[in-house]
Amino acid sequence: MTTLDERHGEGARDGDDPRGGPVLDAVAADGRVAVGAHGREAVPLDRPAAALPLIAGSKAANLARAAGAGLPVLPGFVITHPAPGSESHASGDGLFDSGPALRQAWETLSEGGERPLVVRSSSPQEDTQESSLAGRFASVLDVRGWADFLKAVRTVLDSAHRPGEPPAPMAVLVQPMLTARVGGVMFGADPVEGRADRMLVSAVRGGPDSLVGGEQAGTDYWLSLRGRMLRTEPADAEPLLGAFELRRLARLARRAREVFDGPQDIEFGFDDHGRLWLFQSRPITAMAARPPRGARLLGPGPVAESLPDQLEPLEEDLWVTPMARGLAAALDIGGTAPRRRLRAVPVVTAVGGRAAADLLLLGAARPRHRWLALLNPAPGGRRLAAAWRTGRLTSALPGLALDLVADVDRRLAETPPPADIPSTGLASTLRWTRTTLVALHAQESLAGALLHESPANRAGGNSRTAAGAALTALADARALGLPDEHVVTAEPVVLALTAPSLRGRIRLPASAPTSPQEGGSGSTGGAPRAGGRPGPDEHGQSATVAFVRPFRHPVDGPAATVPALPPREALRLRVRWVQELQVRLVREGARRLVVRGGLDDGARVGLLRWPEFLTALEGGPLPADVRERLPLPVSAPLPDAFRVAEDGTVVAERSAGPAGEGGRGVSGGRAAGTVWDGTGTPPPDAVLVVRTLDPTLAPLLPGLTGLVAQTGSPLSHLAVLAREFGLPAVVGATDAVNRFPPGTHLTVDGTTGDVRTGDETGTEGGR
Repeated sequence: MTTLDERHGEGARDGDDPRGGPVLDAVAADGRVAVGAHGREAVPLDRPAAALPLIAGSKAANLARAAGAGLPVLPGFVITHPAPGSESHASGDGLFDSGPALRQAWETLSEGGERPLVVRSSSPQEDTQESSLAGRFASVLDVRGWADFLKAVRTVLDSAHRPGEPPAPMAVLVQPMLTARVGGVMFGADPVEGRADRMLVSAVRGGPDSLVGGEQAGTDYWLSLRGRMLRTEPADAEPLLGAFELRRLARLARRAREVFDGPQDIEFGFDDHGRLWLFQSRPITAMAARPPRGARLLGPGPVAESLPDQLEPLEEDLWVTPMARGLAAALDIGGTAPRRRLRAVPVVTAVGGRAAADLLLLGAARPRHRWLALLNPAPGGRRLAAAWRTGRLTSALPGLALDLVADVDRRLAETPPPADIPSTGLASTLRWTRTTLVALHAQESLAGALLHESPANRAGGNSRTAAGAALTALADARALGLPDEHVVTAEPVVLALTAPSLRGRIRLPASAPTSPQEGGSGSTGGAPRAGGRPGPDEHGQSATVAFVRPFRHPVDGPAATVPALPPREALRLRVRWVQELQVRLVREGARRLVVRGGLDDGARVGLLRWPEFLTALEGGPLPADVRERLPLPVSAPLPDAFRVAEDGTVVAERSAGPAGEGGRGVSGGRAAGTVWDGTGTPPPDAVLVVRTLDPTLAPLLPGLTGLVAQTGSPLSHLAVLAREFGLPAVVGATDAVNRFPPGTHLTVDGTTGDVRTGDETGTEGGR
């Protein structure tokens, strides 16, 4: 076994033992030393038997394989797991006999007890392509003396037994204890960002144990595949590794990639003589998802104002699809996006059930290559061709909006209660609502871009918005003691404060202003206020959806004269009214499908797609798998800007701020849950917040929603396991334990390192 430095003529000195100690050739002529009658044997790492994972374990087998390829591996031996088929293997007792053969192996490696040893686990279940099980089993450092050695071996074997789990097969790896000047962990690829074109090294003073154990964060180096340093974090950290040492590490990573047919997770150390040693090599088990080249830049943007909640499939088809078509029409008319692009990709789409818009198409994000975009004549030519259209449209748009609002109001007023509409009529009305929403969204978008409210209309703080009118109406209704379940019937404008949903009742704000000055203008979009109050249906709302009819104040009196809303606000209010009509029509259709026996539960109607629901409503069959369909799991809110990987994973766009500020994402993904400190019964959506990434926390990871630590490294054992479990994790969150006490609602982004408290929009808290 020779060092990598010797193979390249670097770092070796005359008279130095290249392996750091005596070899074990004298242990046995064939390299196999019987330890006892239970089938365990002591096998030197330079013997072929040590490279068999089933008996030597993956850790020892990988080192034996690396040593055979000439990589710088310390000498040692492995106390094997009983061979498959042996009596002791079948019994799984894990016993060993500390006979003279084992004593001889220990004497030789420890130089008669003068040299300290490291006794480590080596299970066939760890360090595999599928799972590393990093930190799950025991390792004992600085073992001195025969009695302590036997105790350390027993500690490792006992770690194979975990409560509630069958015992793991366990071999024991024994090597000399090397005092490293600098040690750490090196990944032959960047697992945090999913990049195979660079390497990630994290180094600390001493051996790598404090780093992988999460006790301290190292100095991180990003390298090219040839060892050129790309960046360092923290930027002002003390340089632990020089350029020459980084190149040697990169060469070791490349050699290991060749030996093991893939990038490796390597623990390394430089001794006092400058020699580089490989302590452990295993496959990188979890690489972060990486968006393909040219993936669209998406974000909730303005669409989250209308559709803030997670949507079911039918809700996506009812509301996201018309919105996408309407915005595409507006962008086409305005000449702000190429028609071919608008036809190829939707302006608005659903990602994990949440509405997101193409930020580049909407103009909410700058192109990646701005100077090249300035040289492209197409956008200017497109806008010039659209200028004539938009010039005429600006003057005509208020009248067009008024006509559309009148048509919608008339159709809503003429629509009978859903229970009185035949099934074919329900389908016909639903088709009308989808077509109308396209027109409403298109005109609402154009009105916002082309029409501007005059200063006179904004005088006195009069915002003239549908939301302001709705707040005033809600306050008036509550002041009169009207129950919330009747408010929408009496004051349909209040729907402007709510989001559409097929799954439950309308949720009104907990409180409302008590005066028009606090809530807005008090206008209702040109519609008079309501006087009559029909009785509520089973949903606590009126059995009719005739929103537009002679309205009066809730108290007896003459009809109110109120100013009309601006075109954009009037159109936005009608969007919400049409969506509410869709909700009631779908619920009635679901009730009929339940009566027919096609659906077990009307609430499952949201799992259908639009063509499936329409077919069933008109008498056709439901999909055969409708009873087996499951709702989407609850997901965290979307990042402000993100791209989507090929497997559908959301990858947040990193901010352009200085690196190293605030928390640091070490395991991609997003999650929202409740803070838990690891004591007592965890909440069902537990986000564990701790000071350090202690490996003993590993058994908790499968039941967590997220993980936040005040310290730690992306290369620590617990961070590796978090990536394997797909658990969003953030380290370096300053004072996290005090800032996020148990019970706090928390949103964690393991890509950007963003940790937010409060509601889903992240209005509170920060990095």
